[in-house]
Amino acid sequence: MGSIWRGIVVGAATIAVLSPAEAAAAASAHVAPQAGRLATGCRVADTIRVGRDPRGVVVNPRTNTIYVANVQSGTVSSISGRTGKVTGAIHVAAFSLALDPKTAMIYVTNASEEGRVAVLSARSRRVVATVPVGHIPLFVAVNPRTNVIYVTNQEEDTVSVISGMTNRVTATIPVGRDPAGIAVDPRTDKIYVTSITTRSVSVISGRTSRVTAAVRVAAGSSGVAVNPRTDRIYVTLGIKRVAVISGRTNRVVGSVRMGARPGRVAVNPATNTVFAILDHVKKVAVISGRARTVTTAVRINSGLGEVAVNPKTGRAYVTGPLRNTVQVLAHCRG
Repeated sequence: MGSIWRGIVVGAATIAVLSPAEAAAAASAHVAPQAGRLATGCRVADTIRVGRDPRGVVVNPRTNTIYVANVQSGTVSSISGRTGKVTGAIHVAAFSLALDPKTAMIYVTNASEEGRVAVLSARSRRVVATVPVGHIPLFVAVNPRTNVIYVTNQEEDTVSVISGMTNRVTATIPVGRDPAGIAVDPRTDKIYVTSITTRSVSVISGRTSRVTAAVRVAAGSSGVAVNPRTDRIYVTLGIKRVAVISGRTNRVVGSVRMGARPGRVAVNPATNTVFAILDHVKKVAVISGRARTVTTAVRINSGLGEVAVNPKTGRAYVTGPLRNTVQVLAHCRG
């Protein structure tokens, strides 16, 4: 399992799994918009230089502030969404991020054998607590309604549950092998966990801290995002598709065909628009959640990053670990 998480953390390792034929196909892949309303005007509006190897990204819509985890620099950068300028950096080992807009706390995983989640105060820009979790904590998600944080521990095939009130682990939940992505639906208090090697998505009840269902999907599921307004969950698959899951029935109700393998994914619930990074062709596919079609694809300067959306401004932020940048996508509506 250790070799799998290194393939996620180190971009070169991820690229290396492609055969020469696959690499050539990826380089020339074209993601054509499908039937439906075109996302006219969707473009890269700004490119912001941050620290080295930026990966995780999260937005606080209340303050219009973006936070970026710079893995090699060992910092978390803060960016003003209004000016597009870096406003500061917090020194902490960082890989991925989640933020609770109610408490203004940021939760930072370190992707190390000695698993830790750092708790940062967005107001003071200081580390206020460090929470021990499992080995190789990669991704993290927050339920702001319950003030509970969920962390995937890839080497242990578990999810750690952290109380935001006490900054202590309250439960450890077994999930599928090599958990890769995690997302929370605050309205239903359900947590969705993808697995690289298991053909299923684990569904966790936030009330009981137990797995209540395993949704069958294709192999290679990694990114996951939730639209709480429509109760739809979007899961990126290794078969060049994004699966659409009904939160009510825990079943796949459709899929969106991609021109390349999708990686990380995010949703703008205000516009029902999904953003999926196509790592090996350096594009972001913009998907209509209503029509379940790709409306456009925007070229970016680096794959292997993450994406986050500010639903109030409609802007999406994409990290570029190969270029040490964050690119801002504007006027993108599926």
